[in-house]
Amino acid sequence: MLIRETVPEDRHALLDLYVRVAKVPGGLARLEPEIDGAYIESFLARSLKSGVSYVAVADAGHVVGEIHAYSLGLYCFSHVLSELTIAVDPDAQGAGVGRGLFEAFMERVQNHTPNISRVELIARESNEKALRFYESLGFEREGIFRNRIRNLDGSLESDIPMAWTRIPSGS
Repeated sequence: MLIRETVPEDRHALLDLYVRVAKVPGGLARLEPEIDGAYIESFLARSLKSGVSYVAVADAGHVVGEIHAYSLGLYCFSHVLSELTIAVDPDAQGAGVGRGLFEAFMERVQNHTPNISRVELIARESNEKALRFYESLGFEREGIFRNRIRNLDGSLESDIPMAWTRIPSGS
């Protein structure tokens, strides 16, 4: 598997990937009908302009994972990468794709973007496996957004905001 920076030419492969991941309940916040070219173009443009984005490419040459986050564009948040999203093909989960993507992403943030001191993500409270995974990468739980997620059955669950913060030199 190859992990590399995302390029604009990945847009069609990303659309295919996100549709595959959205078919799995809880795989993404967006449902399959909410994944379209405009959504892909939006996050791709923002990530390439003011963020970080990587893809994982399988030996066969198809994209099996993607991670991105970007700046929200306001000065007061210029030190923050937000809207972090990771998508891993259901057939590739458990094979280290997500960890590899996160490690490349965080290496870039830590070693090549000194202006970024905070990376934010949000995870469903029911996804304890993801919460533990993010914690293993240095993210900390910062609270709870109660009843923020509406599930397909109409039930509500909470979102858990998490963040990685750069420890200032000398602290």
